[in-house]
Amino acid sequence: MNTPLQDMPSRRRPPALDVAVVGGGMVGAAAALTLARAGFATALLEARAPAPWDAQAEVDLRVVGLAPSSVMLLDELGVWTSIRAARAGPYTHMHVWDAASGAAIDFDAASEGRDRLGYIVENSLVQWTLWQALPAAGVHVLCPAEVKAFEAREDRIQLELAGGETLAASLLVAADGAASPLRALAGIGTRGRDYAQRAVVAHVVTERPHADTAWQRFLPGGPLALLPLADGRSSIVWSLPEAEAQRVLALGERAFLDELGVASDFRLGRILSSTPRAAFPLKLQLAERYQAERFVLLGDAAHAVHPLAGQGVNLGLRDVAELRDTLLDARAAGRDIGAAHVLRRYARRRRSADTLDALGFDALARIYAWQAPPLVAARAVGVRLLDHLAPLKRRLSEHAAGL
Repeated sequence: MNTPLQDMPSRRRPPALDVAVVGGGMVGAAAALTLARAGFATALLEARAPAPWDAQAEVDLRVVGLAPSSVMLLDELGVWTSIRAARAGPYTHMHVWDAASGAAIDFDAASEGRDRLGYIVENSLVQWTLWQALPAAGVHVLCPAEVKAFEAREDRIQLELAGGETLAASLLVAADGAASPLRALAGIGTRGRDYAQRAVVAHVVTERPHADTAWQRFLPGGPLALLPLADGRSSIVWSLPEAEAQRVLALGERAFLDELGVASDFRLGRILSSTPRAAFPLKLQLAERYQAERFVLLGDAAHAVHPLAGQGVNLGLRDVAELRDTLLDARAAGRDIGAAHVLRRYARRRRSADTLDALGFDALARIYAWQAPPLVAARAVGVRLLDHLAPLKRRLSEHAAGL
């Protein structure tokens, strides 16, 4: 553990740190590395260091679909080559279809002039690779460390840590997850809704290869995604009502494989085997604001979205890029990077973009929950029309890619 950087004795001197990032998950670690590489004196505070990633271990059940914008940021940080070489599953196609009507829409990288639509990567691999890059970038890693309180002052924000130490920075960045303690300390509320669903996750072996395709079927209870892993298996994310999720988790393996095969319409043939299953609750949550005095939110602390579009981490990494650009512009203009008018630019832009995306995903979930025959028919007409409107479909794909 590094020794905490203490507040400097004179209020007229700048704090020892430019930015303190709290939360060392994928987004928090990316934020600390990005800001340090941009020349800001940065500390990362985290209660628990990530477990070392092991290529011989089973693939982590928590995976993320990295969009091109996220890959570009990770490449700029010098970590993408290691992630890709370790275990990243590229996908070049996406096929989405409706169980109620059969209406489908397809996305293809080649038709959009791209090599890939994205990559399916383990959360733990991304986080571990980012952590390995922190020391060389000059990030002061404080772990274990927990922020118990903070106070914004005229020229700095003062953090009080659980062990009694203090730390001062020009800006505090909260990337401490959807249940963010720092967001609560800042007095920032949230709005949204509980989907009363759980996402059941597992990795499965299928009779037919996944063909570098992300498959997603909308069922009455929620979407089922089969995502291509680098080892040839598929990662499933099956959104189900709470009681149904508990029933599926309790099934014996053969019964589970059979039900999953039916749910997937046997697009990849029979499901031959599965890892143990896990599940996590689903909710929509948006912070009422992204900014307080010398304080900003990013990642899940700012927004939690439905996994149907696989965009949660990508939105968080776009937060990171926007914050970096905002702070670089402020520094170039000789401004205080923690000033309210500087942080308002970041908060306004990202809250607007994140809210539009989150509500769009929520609307999609609601639309596909319709089961009345006239509504199903109308939905089918819309999907088929969109699939034939190449310019609009391309715009949607580019937006999801962050391009």
